[in-house]
Amino acid sequence: MRFLPFPSGCLIMVALSLSVLACHSGDVLTSRTTARSITGLPRSLTAQEAQLVATNNEFAFALFKAVAESAGPDANVFISPLSVDIILGMAYNGAAGITQAQLQQVLGLSGMSLDQANNSYQSLIALLLQLDPTVTFALGNSVWYAQGYTPSPDFTNATRTYFGATVQELNFGSPSAPATIDQWVNNITHGRITNIAPEPISPNTVVMLANAIYFDGKWATRFDPAQTTPAKFGLRTGDTTTVQMMSHAVPGWLAGDQGTTIAELPYGGGAFRMTIVSPQEPNGLDSLVPTLTSGKWSGWVALLNSALLDLHMPKFTIVYGRPLDDVLSSLGAPTVFCQSGNSDFGNMGPGTLCISTVMHKAFVNVDESGTEAAGASSAGDIDLCYTCFPSVVINHPFLFIIRERFSGTILFIGRVMDPAMTST
Repeated sequence: MRFLPFPSGCLIMVALSLSVLACHSGDVLTSRTTARSITGLPRSLTAQEAQLVATNNEFAFALFKAVAESAGPDANVFISPLSVDIILGMAYNGAAGITQAQLQQVLGLSGMSLDQANNSYQSLIALLLQLDPTVTFALGNSVWYAQGYTPSPDFTNATRTYFGATVQELNFGSPSAPATIDQWVNNITHGRITNIAPEPISPNTVVMLANAIYFDGKWATRFDPAQTTPAKFGLRTGDTTTVQMMSHAVPGWLAGDQGTTIAELPYGGGAFRMTIVSPQEPNGLDSLVPTLTSGKWSGWVALLNSALLDLHMPKFTIVYGRPLDDVLSSLGAPTVFCQSGNSDFGNMGPGTLCISTVMHKAFVNVDESGTEAAGASSAGDIDLCYTCFPSVVINHPFLFIIRERFSGTILFIGRVMDPAMTST
């Protein structure tokens, strides 16, 4: 028996990201193999893909600045702008009217047809997933719709085809419904993010979108745990805390810009890297973060030169989560949300649909582990001249960015204010 079309309904969007930079047993989707040096993409980006990466990065810094500002000056922050961008890209396929126009502006898709945007998402995701077999990178999308509700075939076909989404009917009123969605998330994130679905699910919910990203990259040259020692870390307030400071001479990249040190370390075959941005003063992020743009970021990347680094950086873990409704509204998409009163998701299905919330959760753990691959064999030689290289000491608040170097895609952005503080 088919239900009558819902007169109104809400969507819940869940953007999950997980970056695990530590050793653990088991892999997700991709097995690690011996690292080989990766020198480029298997093919050149199309004009639309290049535009998507550029606008994704613009969105990444705008989102991070807004989240960091709302989090307060002393909080650790960690987000995956790629995760949020992809889930909004899925929602874009169901939007119409002013809501579609706002999402187009926020995502930087002006001048691209819907087909061009979808094809660019699809091919970029495929490139990232297949680029480095020594790094475990998994990405999943899903569309859950209420029993008796019929979403638009165009919408479900697009999410399946271009975003690889699982599309499934679910009895949201069943006590087991949240656990079903949580289990899907658990499978993608290797059990690191759980209990994401609201419990109980609101009876007004007719569609739930979810994205999960999992990244497990080992350093191309690992830190020696024997070199990790307690050290002081200066806080922006002038106080200090004690952290576990990793120390090692490692191959990497280094640059300086107006008192800011930029250091970069590779994972696996070198396609994925972590970039660390450390201002000169403990409170330097107060003035640096508000000025972040993709242009400034590109300038830093252009300055990087290969170097052997005497690097000292803290181990840290961040568990972060928050709704993004206020942030996305401030970035230019207020009609996405129910409280605006004029949402338009007419291309998603029958009824008057709006998004009740966009929830984002993220986890990152950084320690000494690295891929024992091409760079590891040089570790013994490096240690022989440990003090010969430029010394980079990360002992006060810093930014870190995980990116794919050849496409330029930013996967994650974080701010470490206090490495001794895990949850925010």
